[in-house]
Amino acid sequence: MHKFAKGATVALLTLVIAACSSNSEPEYEVSKQSPEALYSQARTSMELGNYAKAVRNLEALDSRYPFGPYKTQVQLDMIYAYYKLDDPASAIANIDRFIRLNPTSPDIDYVYYMRGLVNMQADDYLFHDMLGIDRSDRDPKNAEQAFKDFDLLIKRYPDSKYAADARNRMVALKNRLAEYNLKVAEYYTMMNAWTAAAGRAQEVLEQYPDTPSTQMALEIMVKAYDELGQKPLAAHARQVLMANYPDSKLLKE
Repeated sequence: MHKFAKGATVALLTLVIAACSSNSEPEYEVSKQSPEALYSQARTSMELGNYAKAVRNLEALDSRYPFGPYKTQVQLDMIYAYYKLDDPASAIANIDRFIRLNPTSPDIDYVYYMRGLVNMQADDYLFHDMLGIDRSDRDPKNAEQAFKDFDLLIKRYPDSKYAADARNRMVALKNRLAEYNLKVAEYYTMMNAWTAAAGRAQEVLEQYPDTPSTQMALEIMVKAYDELGQKPLAAHARQVLMANYPDSKLLKE
């Protein structure tokens, strides 16, 4: 089964590389094209889903006509195109530049929203999802930043049309971060590092109390405090567990 999964991953990677190669196009001359022509080509490419070609036209516009009539829209389109190309580094660079140069833009809420989407995208790993591999233990820095981006959007622009979706995504990110901390706590239990396990489980309860990870965090706390001989703390954790999850297997042991 493992060999098949590995082979499937290689095959998928090969298909992606082949697809990228087939979509590559030779560089073409843009020096004589007007900004109108360049932007028209960029929009057509985006509508057709050819974001690599769109980026070439948009970058040419951005460098040759930085103060042209399309300057703001070009920057917004570049952010979206890089997002669709799954190029978070370029997307974030353009997002931060837009925020720096256009702090009062009517589209600033959209840009903050895109920052969250890009960081959330950077936290995903397509092939793990396709193969059903649980990687909730991966570095959560992009998920943490995405949560901060959406939180900033909601606080600064609560009436934004993107606020509702940002809130929904924050729920998913909160679950993701809780799962990560739970994985760390479980690792500490395997290492018999009970103090560290209890501390990390407590962090799950304090920071992510309304997530599916809460029950297991309480169970880890009960076990950790039992192992440490901290009877009052163990009894309190067990009491909370019983009140909220009376069907927990740990309570029946």
